[in-house]
Amino acid sequence: MADLGDFIRDQRRNARLSVRKLSELAGISNPYLSQIERGLRKPSAEILQAIAGGLRISAETLYVQAGMLDDRPRGVGVTEAILGDPELTERQKQSLLEVYRSFVGEGPADT
Repeated sequence: MADLGDFIRDQRRNARLSVRKLSELAGISNPYLSQIERGLRKPSAEILQAIAGGLRISAETLYVQAGMLDDRPRGVGVTEAILGDPELTERQKQSLLEVYRSFVGEGPADT
């Protein structure tokens, strides 16, 4: 919890905001924000979203810091991207998949 508080404090200081100003921007009380920064309170996702808005950073950044969200990239995986690319022929797709799988240790493509 202290890591999240430290992160928020660092972001607030980088934005040159006082605790009072950030609490106004986020719509939360000054003491509550102070307790979050000191690691005494665990804020909800809604509070983190409000703080992120006040800091002008993505809420996801704070969710990752709070351990609510995994920081690994989301979206389409390499295999899905290759298979879904309309610019590639089937042979090209299979060749790319074989190379990719050899790099990640899956061996040659089965299809």
